[in-house]
Amino acid sequence: MTIADDLIRLEQLRDRASLSADEFQRAKNRLLNAPHPTEPVLQSINGLRRSATDRWLGGVCGGLANSTGMEAWVWRIVFVATMCMGFGFLAYLALWVFVPLESSHCPISA
Repeated sequence: MTIADDLIRLEQLRDRASLSADEFQRAKNRLLNAPHPTEPVLQSINGLRRSATDRWLGGVCGGLANSTGMEAWVWRIVFVATMCMGFGFLAYLALWVFVPLESSHCPISA
């Protein structure tokens, strides 16, 4: 359920006199000011970087390990297991190409 759906439901409750204007306003403020569960996921995805230190090939598994908290060897097993289907190789290659290297270890200085 989205925030918009929740707001519509609150308005319906107010219109049916199930909520007073004050209760409606407090519930609306609480809903709008509540932390949204997708924010940490988006921050994790936007912060994804290939590892410059924990790498066997491109640093993709090390970067995923840093981002998700799982060990790098687990990610390596996942990619090797899915390479049998061809998807793992394509996913690894795409991550290697599109995910930037950690900036603190990048040889190019700004």
